[in-house]
Amino acid sequence: MSNTKQRIIVAGIMSLGAVLIGLAEYYGFRAVRYVGMLIVLAMIGEYLMCLRRADSSTKKANKTLFTIFFLWLILMFVSIYFVGTRPWIILLLLLIICSADIGAWFFGRLLGGDKMWERMSAAKTWSGQIAGIICGTTAGVMYGLIGADVFMPQLMWIGISVSLLSQYGDLTASWIKRKLGIKDFGTILPGHGGILDRFDGWIYALPLVWLIML
Repeated sequence: MSNTKQRIIVAGIMSLGAVLIGLAEYYGFRAVRYVGMLIVLAMIGEYLMCLRRADSSTKKANKTLFTIFFLWLILMFVSIYFVGTRPWIILLLLLIICSADIGAWFFGRLLGGDKMWERMSAAKTWSGQIAGIICGTTAGVMYGLIGADVFMPQLMWIGISVSLLSQYGDLTASWIKRKLGIKDFGTILPGHGGILDRFDGWIYALPLVWLIML
């Protein structure tokens, strides 16, 4: 089975899981918070396993970078604990990040063009980033139109900001992987890599949304 087919199948299964989580929230169970906490814990676990497998010279040369990234993942766990109590915010973030990710991947492959930072991530292009921002922003605006039947200009700015943050979270994860000398953080999600590979778009978006909420 091709990598693209694997990505589509896994994405479909994850979408079904998101629907089930939404149903659980509807019936009063705080599934968003608890599942979110489990996901971030899995991200931390994957990262620690990758660090454990890395050779001592790599860890010594990048000790500060690896420590900061670990502490940032801890901050993500604290963030999901609090932001998870407001499912509508998580849903908005999910729609924007997924739309930006799909748009960047699809149009980046379709249009091609100049690379963003080839040394960090060979697949990222400027055309993909622009398309990702447009798709993510559109998803944010549509969220307001469908949910409240009104155009909310603030959702446009939220869409742009979160789309950018998600893409730079992806680049940060690629940078860490390059320093570790690995392609993916894990193999649990065929076509996507590990949990941290799939949810790297949340690295900056989630903590900053929590800080704004404060």
